[in-house]
Amino acid sequence: MLANSWIAALIALFAWWFSTGAILWVVRRADHVGPKAGRQATLLGLPVLGLGIWGFLASLTHTDAQAAYVAFLSALMIWGWIELAFLTGQITGPNTYACPDRLPEWERFIRAWGTVAYHEMLLTGALIAMWLAAQGSANSFGLWTFGVLYAARISAKLNLYFGVPRINTEFLPTALGHLPSHFRISRLNWIFPISITGLSFATACWLERLATATPAEAVGFALLTAITALALLEHWLMVLPLPDAKLWRWMLPAPKHDTRSTEGHHHGV
Repeated sequence: MLANSWIAALIALFAWWFSTGAILWVVRRADHVGPKAGRQATLLGLPVLGLGIWGFLASLTHTDAQAAYVAFLSALMIWGWIELAFLTGQITGPNTYACPDRLPEWERFIRAWGTVAYHEMLLTGALIAMWLAAQGSANSFGLWTFGVLYAARISAKLNLYFGVPRINTEFLPTALGHLPSHFRISRLNWIFPISITGLSFATACWLERLATATPAEAVGFALLTAITALALLEHWLMVLPLPDAKLWRWMLPAPKHDTRSTEGHHHGV
């Protein structure tokens, strides 16, 4: 049953929803307790990172359907721990101040980069390390999963910086309270159509590979198709007035402080 492409796509959807909700739940709980709790949560999450690294490396030499699942879920574990470290304020950037109004664009960009610099460098380092480890391997689904998440996240952050109609800061913790000042609410920017086109093309490419894949490969391409389509949907939710936050709000503790929500959106794993 797990070798079915539709089942694989549903598993990818559930893994995305559950992992995002779990991270948000931990971050919200830590935010209630205090700054030290974020550090403790990040440290306690290290076994998840270790399991993700082990699973990714172990899956490289196997080409069956099970290995595709292991590679995919392992990449999500690695990605999830890095996102946890970011959302708890442990690995962010040197700039922790709100962005003043009416700055020159070059200074605004430098300040915005400073808020996420360490996080972006860690993501880039992880992607490079995974690429080096996967050279010549039989199973590259874990690498591609992380690569899709990486490209989609960079694209989303650029869109938030240049401006989109909807930006939801509802799930941002106290440690990242300065972050929304670096976003911009505006009509569509020039990056958005490039992002949508790129993600749509990637989804189509995975579907094309899925149509001609072996049964084992079909699982991996179904997982990639689903996660890329979800990234595409998250981009559209920066524009479309849909209440996507309800997917996780019901399962989270009440916020410690009033929601800093403008129209919009901060997305998950």
